[in-house]
Amino acid sequence: MTGHWVEAIAQRALRPVALRVAAVLALAALYPVSTAIGNGTYEGVASCAGSTCHGRAEGNGAVVRQDEIATWQEPSSPSGAHSRAYAVLGGRRGQQIAASLGLGNAQSAPACLGCHATNAPQGQRGAKFTLTDGVGCESCHGASGGTWLAEHYALPATHASNVAAGLTPLDNPRARANVCLDCHYGSSKPGQFVTHAMMAAGHPRVSFELDLFSALQQHHQIDGDYTARKGVPDGVRLWAVGQAEAVRRSTSLFAQPRFAYEGAFPQFYFLDCHSCHRTITDGPQRKLTFETNPGRPIPFGNPPFNDENIIMLSAVAGALVPGEAEAFRTAARDFHKAMGAGPEQTRAAAQALSGRAGALSEALSGRAYGNADAFRVIAIIAGEATAPRFTDYAGSVQAVMAIDTLLNALVREGRVTQGAAAGIRGDIARAYKAVEEPNAYRPSAFRAALKSAAGAIGRLQ
Repeated sequence: MTGHWVEAIAQRALRPVALRVAAVLALAALYPVSTAIGNGTYEGVASCAGSTCHGRAEGNGAVVRQDEIATWQEPSSPSGAHSRAYAVLGGRRGQQIAASLGLGNAQSAPACLGCHATNAPQGQRGAKFTLTDGVGCESCHGASGGTWLAEHYALPATHASNVAAGLTPLDNPRARANVCLDCHYGSSKPGQFVTHAMMAAGHPRVSFELDLFSALQQHHQIDGDYTARKGVPDGVRLWAVGQAEAVRRSTSLFAQPRFAYEGAFPQFYFLDCHSCHRTITDGPQRKLTFETNPGRPIPFGNPPFNDENIIMLSAVAGALVPGEAEAFRTAARDFHKAMGAGPEQTRAAAQALSGRAGALSEALSGRAYGNADAFRVIAIIAGEATAPRFTDYAGSVQAVMAIDTLLNALVREGRVTQGAAAGIRGDIARAYKAVEEPNAYRPSAFRAALKSAAGAIGRLQ
């Protein structure tokens, strides 16, 4: 199910940096951003769309661009996908999924609206609110009525005062990750968990990488005004914290029986799709679609937990928080081992791993970042220590996205020139090519391309 967007990512590896991130967001209409329902009234997108606010035709505002609405609703651009999220439910695919699950009309089904719209409670909907906005401004920035709407454009206002009034602090990597993860992985809130049944009915497999997704949705410029108000963002921090929060979210949900099981069966959403979804033959010559993985000490034939973010977090811990790395790796191995022991042992191990991921998230969010950090992370991801872990499709997709996004960060922050990066994009494109179609996944070709790209990046240090 991921082939369509992996191919799009692969194409962007061949483009200039300024154009690269636009190609992938075709998936965002099917993976809308979180709708974090909180206090206050949801006033709707129209309340932000004035020509003196965020509704200008051109981005020439004095403080912010002021054309954010045009970016959000651009009909021919990936950046407009969130505005189309509600409409997607009315399409053929959305209606087929809803019909298979007995949900009725997808555009009124709570199980769909939790992520495909800003599904505010009836009592919190303002005069201009409409579900047809899809994933609107307040899905990410928080309910505006009665809180920050009237204050955030006043001259005395600062970013800190806006946050104090209820604006979601999306400049904080942990806050941003958790807003996104509500729908880009799942949450315990109503309508924000993609079950295996939904995927069996046609919903795409969910995958998440915070820095990449942030770039795809960016509607502002990192200029002097932005940095004066919110500081200089760091792409390595954003990626690393996103990995930690993804592990914490997935394992904390898995530790809860109401999410981990579906009747007598495990909730297969959490598991590695490709460990089961393969050609079944009765011939004498078997064809395994996986290799022995030292990071997953589970009985042969058991479906493993999808550990794509665990693999990445293990790499980043070794590079940036070495004092915590071994404890995290031990917790990850214990978790996989517990999968072959029983439900109670697995839930306990999941809680322990979630706690380790939370500690890493806090450490990664609070540490200072230097010029060598991205280079160290790239080297570890592609190095001998983790190469044997790239035996599965999902982990390999996450790895090439990591190398790609970290190279972007190096270019964006002036540590690597665009010309030097251009010479590496061929290897990154080949790595994407090796994972563009799940059923044609080629581990050896992937590892060779990834190592070549990482080696070339390392020589630029």
